[in-house]
Amino acid sequence: MKGKRAAIYVRVSTAEQETDLQETELREYCDNRGWSCTIYRDKGQSGAKNDRPALNALLGDMRKRKFDVVVVWALDRLARSLKQLLSIAEECQSLSVDLVSLKQNVDTTLPAGKLTFSVLGAVAEFEREMLRERVRSGMAQAKRAGKRVGRPALRKFHSSDIERMKALRAKGTSVRKLAADFQTTQWMASKLTSPDASVSASLG
Repeated sequence: MKGKRAAIYVRVSTAEQETDLQETELREYCDNRGWSCTIYRDKGQSGAKNDRPALNALLGDMRKRKFDVVVVWALDRLARSLKQLLSIAEECQSLSVDLVSLKQNVDTTLPAGKLTFSVLGAVAEFEREMLRERVRSGMAQAKRAGKRVGRPALRKFHSSDIERMKALRAKGTSVRKLAADFQTTQWMASKLTSPDASVSASLG
């Protein structure tokens, strides 16, 4: 299609490497399609790292509808994991932004390529359902084992308990240890041992 605005994303893992080869092929591709293009470059950024400034900028610009298609040399240049790839692909689809990867011959601007988003979306939903099922199974197993499931209930305290907690805290006992010893949360232990704590509010 003519007139599309393309965002070219290139990444190399070390600062010594150059993005020239990726850029040349991707620019030629965009020129052949009649697309204008903007380059986003990450150099010295491992695919395993979350902090990739150029990718973050690209995603921010995509949400502002600054381009119509994301073009990469290979999908592993774009995403560090399947999970991230699925997330980016879903966001692209939700914003009506196409995705092109030269190496994998993915092109959602073409009718045949539209299937790509459907497949990636199905995989993403499968991943989410598997996670939900693992959580449900884990909770069921915990219940069978007699373990408490969910956040612990906040217990009420007698004034003597609160005074003991304050005394221990004054001697240097950590909030974490107080919470464990008195079977409560760290937030509650901190609240009860603060100088302005209200004793009456927590009496049993």
